[in-house]
Amino acid sequence: MVPIAVLVTALLAGVVTWAQGGNIQRDLTADAQAALAQAGLSPGTVTFDGRDATLTGFAPDQALRALEVVQNVDGVRAAQLQGDVTPIAPSTPPPPTTPPSTSSPPPTTSATAPPPPTDKAGVQAEIDRMLAEAPITFVPDTARLTPEGEQAARTVAIALAKSPATFRYRVTGHAARGSGSAGGALKLSRDRARAVTRILTTNGLTAKRVTYRGLGDTRPATGGEEDRRVEITVV
Repeated sequence: MVPIAVLVTALLAGVVTWAQGGNIQRDLTADAQAALAQAGLSPGTVTFDGRDATLTGFAPDQALRALEVVQNVDGVRAAQLQGDVTPIAPSTPPPPTTPPSTSSPPPTTSATAPPPPTDKAGVQAEIDRMLAEAPITFVPDTARLTPEGEQAARTVAIALAKSPATFRYRVTGHAARGSGSAGGALKLSRDRARAVTRILTTNGLTAKRVTYRGLGDTRPATGGEEDRRVEITVV
């Protein structure tokens, strides 16, 4: 009798777990579809495996925006796209106008920009150079990027989308040391890394190519860098 009772209890627990999992997926699907409709995006398909979403059937020029909308739905752990996407190019200011010159124009040259690097060391060096010239910055004590920080993250994302498809990247968030708890600093650094990851995955990189983590205030910056920062590493 005792083994039978244990078996029945286990079966009932399994049924309850399966039903709860199904309810979570149905709720997340409904919430994701409602968010997409509110954003005015064309019809597509959103399916869930637990809390992980897969988007299919969206127009290439709307797929990245749809991915961002679904990632922001409460309860969604991760989201990925299947199909073609059109990367969102960063806005650039118009070139400055100069008055016409009466002198003869300089001779033209045939020099062209070098191709983007395709090796791991070259890609990492390019990332470090871009972040040194335009760091990804945040509003103090928040995971909200400054306008300059958001533009810098988007520029890096466009560059990484052109790298070899086999490359993977890790985004590491940091927080400044302050009067708050170590747990609060760890959460803040993780939220910052997640915010940058969303920009990378909405501008050409698939979700499976990017991971993120937070290190709190355990690694203070050196060489004049900001403590509230993120680092991007080729892994």
